[in-house]
Amino acid sequence: MRSAMDWPRLARLAASLGLVAAVTIACALVLHVNATTVALTFLLAILAIATWWSLPEAVLASVAAVLCFNYFFLPPVGTLTISDPQNWVALVAFLVTAVTASQLSATAKRRAAEALQRRAEMERLYNLSRALLLADARHTGVARQVVMHVASVFDVQAAAIFDRRTGETAHSGPQDLPIAEGRLRDAALQNTELDENGVAIVPIRLGGSPIGSLAILSHGISDAALHAIANLAAISFERATTLELAGRAEAARESQELKSTLLDAVAHEFKTPLTSIKAAVSALLSAPQSDSTTAELLTVISEETDRMSSMVTDAIDMARIEAGELRIERQPQRPADLLATALAKVEPTLDGRRIEISASSDLPLCSADPVMFQTAILQLVDNALKYSPPGSPITVRAEARQDGVVFAVSDRGPGIREADRERVFEKFYRCDKDRHRIPGTGMGLAIAREIVLAHGGRIWVESADRGSRFCFSLPLATDEESS
Repeated sequence: MRSAMDWPRLARLAASLGLVAAVTIACALVLHVNATTVALTFLLAILAIATWWSLPEAVLASVAAVLCFNYFFLPPVGTLTISDPQNWVALVAFLVTAVTASQLSATAKRRAAEALQRRAEMERLYNLSRALLLADARHTGVARQVVMHVASVFDVQAAAIFDRRTGETAHSGPQDLPIAEGRLRDAALQNTELDENGVAIVPIRLGGSPIGSLAILSHGISDAALHAIANLAAISFERATTLELAGRAEAARESQELKSTLLDAVAHEFKTPLTSIKAAVSALLSAPQSDSTTAELLTVISEETDRMSSMVTDAIDMARIEAGELRIERQPQRPADLLATALAKVEPTLDGRRIEISASSDLPLCSADPVMFQTAILQLVDNALKYSPPGSPITVRAEARQDGVVFAVSDRGPGIREADRERVFEKFYRCDKDRHRIPGTGMGLAIAREIVLAHGGRIWVESADRGSRFCFSLPLATDEESS
């Protein structure tokens, strides 16, 4: 029993036979034309059938036209026999010409239809890419957005996308897919293409690695278009990931800016009362004391005020660095002069400690900002004073290297574990064993690192079981700077 889908084909076949019959009646009973004219008329009718419909209708019309041409127009008329051998040649030529013309016409028609289909698919792919670029995946998720646009633009019966990163499947379309969701997961995990129950499944690849799979229930989409849809889906996933990372980076940047601004504001607010406290305590210490207890308490207040003032200064410097306000004005400087000027300011706080300076006067000039250099070297010296035993000396050296001048601050402290050597220059980082034993904020070495990097140098630490050596390099002064 034929299905309803066969009736249009049967109608076209019947119409083809009817057209051949009409040409035969017109030529045999009405027009009374010769055999050549009849043959040309049959050819035109067959070409028209091939153009209007397809190859099966044209072939049937060709066979029917050959039979009618033989029966009604080639002698002996009224039979299917041919008496003249030349008519056999004409008949065969007519049959070959009719079938060849039918094939050529049908092929041209098929290619034209394929070209129209490709054009329609290209237009739909363009509309899909435009829709995906304008979509905001932050509200409903990228997989949901993509599958909705695919179902809408290509008018498919059902579509689904499996997102491997989340393990979720998004569906769209008026129907449900006649396959299990596990098949989409298999296609994504195995990176294979499947075709079951009229459902085409292709993996969604990003950089060669599958990140999901796409399933479409439709017979009208070519394989090329299907893979193009999968590529657009992959681009959408990548775009959503990029936007998410950019959003996180922007949020982190704004948070860092807010933290730096707050730190700067709080530090400056502390600076004024600390200055007043220091001035008052200094005045009281300079006045005659009635008893030793009062003098001792005032001394403690003075020392703790100095420590708080140093912490506030570090906070202000760090806030300036994080805000991008660190300005380096490099000039040719003598390394020995830089060390002498900087270390002269730390002498009042040494409390009997000794700093050994080793810097030859004939060292080449280095390119440095003297104020920023002073801040960096004093941070390293202060760090050495904190972590080395009381009474032990601190050694500060300057020596020429091929790539610049290297400054080093050495102490005789407990040393730094290898796991901590790369992290000691991070902001707020402090070694676990010293976190509660030695006061500090963990900003000093970070400030020194930023200053050295701004000069175009590098900073590192060398440490053994006992003692540490913090080194940083500064570039040599150029001829332009020296002139």
